[in-house]
Amino acid sequence: MTVAVYPGSFDPVTLGHMDIIERTAQMMDHVIVGVLQNKSKTPLFSAEERVRMLEKITSRIKNVEVQSFDGLLVDFVHKCRANVIVRGLRAITDFEYELQMAQTNRVMAPDIDTIFLTTNLRYSYLSSTTVKEIAFYHGRLEEFLHPFVAEQVRQKVEDYYQSKN
Repeated sequence: MTVAVYPGSFDPVTLGHMDIIERTAQMMDHVIVGVLQNKSKTPLFSAEERVRMLEKITSRIKNVEVQSFDGLLVDFVHKCRANVIVRGLRAITDFEYELQMAQTNRVMAPDIDTIFLTTNLRYSYLSSTTVKEIAFYHGRLEEFLHPFVAEQVRQKVEDYYQSKN
């Protein structure tokens, strides 16, 4: 059985992320979406909130599960008994960073392969950072996020502004 891990911060999960998840689920027997708890960043959503959002919007995809993790990705992949890491590429600048990480992971764990999926052109410009900026300026989110996620982002932004008043 081929088990893949698709790691990321998913803060928030975008339609570009969903494109990669859906395509990976078609290729692999089982996909684990790994939500990174990055201690060096201050996310908009907690890891638990990001896991819940991903569980809700991936629930129709039967071979996908969502877990949070911290620490080294290769340790998480081994814990999941996976043998593939999936990474999405939007632009050549992504490739340079992702190649370096894939090579580092390969040195640490030669039994794990990394595959790269190019993002659908509709989402090649899209990032969670961009979506958050749009949200904080009260822009439309429907072109970038699942409706449930868009509502969660709007609520989080509203809560932020209320806490500042």
